[in-house]
Amino acid sequence: MAQRFRIDRRELIAGATVLAAVAAAGAGKAQEKPVQDKPVQDKPVQDKPIIDERTVLIVVDVQNDFCPGGSLAVAKGDEVVPVINTIAKRFSHVVLTQDWHTPGHASFASSHPGRKPFETIDMPYGPQVLWPDHCVQGTKGAEFHPGLDLPHAQTVIRKGYRREIDSYSGFVEADRRTPTGLTGYLRERGILRAVVVGLATDFCVNWTAQDAAKAGFETLVVEDACRAIDLDGSLAKAWADMAELDIQRITASDLPS
Repeated sequence: MAQRFRIDRRELIAGATVLAAVAAAGAGKAQEKPVQDKPVQDKPVQDKPIIDERTVLIVVDVQNDFCPGGSLAVAKGDEVVPVINTIAKRFSHVVLTQDWHTPGHASFASSHPGRKPFETIDMPYGPQVLWPDHCVQGTKGAEFHPGLDLPHAQTVIRKGYRREIDSYSGFVEADRRTPTGLTGYLRERGILRAVVVGLATDFCVNWTAQDAAKAGFETLVVEDACRAIDLDGSLAKAWADMAELDIQRITASDLPS
């Protein structure tokens, strides 16, 4: 029985030699293979964003008071109008948001004696930038820019109409508790992704995009279809905050035609 399991050292050495030769031959063939079969690209080619029946275009606050000549004009804010008109034709679902403040709204500097526009005060829900009176219900300034041509838009979400609460986002007001109803509307329509454009990039567009992402929608912001206020570095911070939520920053040319 002991002899049955005896190992012949000469056979073992011979076998090892054969295996080593096979491995060396394989290594030689691997070295002969070209290092790459295709040119290396600087970055992976990305597919264009999807625009389909489950994609909505959200047009944020393109109103007269936010355009040149308005009481809270965003520099070159009217330049977004032709861009939005062009890309909107590619969407079957379009929603507009509209700032719709009461006279004497709590976010107006005029409602706080001794305060000036763009100062910050503390409100029960947190810090509040004080604005010039703007987008007051029923006024010309609250109307959409006359050049905006979106006849197929289905819904207008009015926000900021509660006197004591400001509202930047199209989804949740500034107290971060009061919903506008947009989330439920989009979910009932079967929407999966939101493309956000409008005014201003660093405030209402930013908050709307962030809340869309937090609600579970794939979210994209079209940079050249937006303009910013950029108050004390607010634009850079807005882009950084959106990037943390994986919100895609694109241009109109990135969208499928």
